[in-house]
Amino acid sequence: MCCPQPELRQTYRDEPVTRPNPLLTAPMTSVLLRMTGPMILGIVAILAFNLVDTFFIGMLGTQALAAISFTFPVTFVVTSLAMGLGAGLSAVMGHALGQGKHDEAARITTDNLFLAVLLVAPIALAGALTIHPLFRLLGASDELIALIYDYMLIWYLTVPMLVLPMVGNAAIRATGDTKTPSLVMTVAGLVNGVLDPLLIFGIGPFPAWGIRGAAVATSLSWLMAMLVSLYILRHREGLLRWRLSPRPQLLAHWRALLHVAVPASFTNMLNPLANAVLMTIFAGLGTEVVAAYGAASRVEALLLIVMMALSSVLAPFISQNCGAGNPVRAKAALQFCMRFALLFQLAVYGLTWLLAPFIAELFSSHPQVVRLIVLYLHLVPIGYGFQGMVMLLASALNGVRASSVSFLFNGLRLFVFLLPGAWLGAKLGGEQGIYLGILMANLAAGTLAWWYARHRFEQLCHQGRP
Repeated sequence: MCCPQPELRQTYRDEPVTRPNPLLTAPMTSVLLRMTGPMILGIVAILAFNLVDTFFIGMLGTQALAAISFTFPVTFVVTSLAMGLGAGLSAVMGHALGQGKHDEAARITTDNLFLAVLLVAPIALAGALTIHPLFRLLGASDELIALIYDYMLIWYLTVPMLVLPMVGNAAIRATGDTKTPSLVMTVAGLVNGVLDPLLIFGIGPFPAWGIRGAAVATSLSWLMAMLVSLYILRHREGLLRWRLSPRPQLLAHWRALLHVAVPASFTNMLNPLANAVLMTIFAGLGTEVVAAYGAASRVEALLLIVMMALSSVLAPFISQNCGAGNPVRAKAALQFCMRFALLFQLAVYGLTWLLAPFIAELFSSHPQVVRLIVLYLHLVPIGYGFQGMVMLLASALNGVRASSVSFLFNGLRLFVFLLPGAWLGAKLGGEQGIYLGILMANLAAGTLAWWYARHRFEQLCHQGRP
């Protein structure tokens, strides 16, 4: 008698997956908080990745550090595109997973990873061919452009290896697994940290490539992350196919992704644009104010890490539950996260208020700068919970494929509330006035986000459109 055949895993059939899906069935709060922990590690790894590069390049001297600083606006545009594509893939694929359509989710993933390469490859080629004129336009000297060329040529030619793991990790997160993408990015950061000094300074048998070595180290760490994320998508999750979908389905998948990805990419670009304008307002108040804001903004990034992580895990939770026809659970998750944001950031504010003098002295010994950092940390973080609510709503809107509304909310916070509030505060109250203006802007935007979440979000989840 023939032995019974083992049951095949349902990863190649377009029917509901029978195994329990914790995003749809497990207790909401425990799922969200369990997913958030690994995301915090992943975000810290990404921040450390950039800091390590800057640290070792800075050891080459001021010229090298200035050269790498010129590259930030350009690299940010490409990474914003990748983040937008990841948000789009997470939303569209999560919706399919919520409906139990694993095979459709696999086709969506395959088609849109291919789209990511199609979009980034010509951008990278055009960038590689225009390094000199572009960075001359940005104000770099000929001496700096020579260093920039050494770095950016390699960066451009290997940037698909950055985009694929960013988008691929978003696909893995859409399944509810945040541990694996965070681990991939952490290991990539460690690889980069080990290779940087070896290839920059030529330690042991390695060549001393200077700033070019930093680009090679970064590219090799991207390669590792890409191979691991694609392997997991193919062999563990069953979410990659060897063939693209037929043309009509392929184009439909691309349209669905771009409907979310384009506004999401522009949303990612709003913050640096607004920060550039905000910096000009600070500059009008003096060098000490600019220095204090630069230090305080770095502290701010650390204080909002949990909000960034929570907003990242909320999107797949929302998209799967809306796809499964459970808008009540999706809305409840958003409102829980908003309440958590208020309470958590209030606790963070209390700790920040107490530690503000010590934090300020880590960044400067200048009495005026220290005073201004302390003043900032005593006022602005009061509104971080409200700022977190805007971040959470924006992520949830991406999850229901309403990224144009997400773009609108971020634009309102930055260009209707924040910048006018900061400008008016600076005119009326100097340093304290500008800080109060930022605080009031976050309070207003967060209150509006809370109202929208209560009165409009569930309808969006029902309709799948604003």
